[in-house]
Amino acid sequence: MSAEKFQVEQVELEKSIQLYISGELDLAAAQTFRQALEAVVHREDKALILNLSQLRYIDSTGIGIVVSALKIRDELKMPFAVHHIPSTIRKLFDLTGISGFLNEGIEGSA
Repeated sequence: MSAEKFQVEQVELEKSIQLYISGELDLAAAQTFRQALEAVVHREDKALILNLSQLRYIDSTGIGIVVSALKIRDELKMPFAVHHIPSTIRKLFDLTGISGFLNEGIEGSA
């Protein structure tokens, strides 16, 4: 069981859908994250943004889910970004090689 409860909060704005991820994204939380993404990842009317500012931990399962979302959005040719990546999470993204594929600068706050 995760020490810090995993949560996903969805906020839909005019130009984007933002998922605020908090807590620890590990195997125990993977299904919750997968379901939250599945509900929005195929939408072609808005950018999809993951906000990781409150994410404290991510394991390989969580990273794999982010990569899957990245691939789906790329196939749809729809914007996907990951914002506010904590330094500890960024190190893992760098080590796994996905940092170069993550767009951190798309607009969509409105």
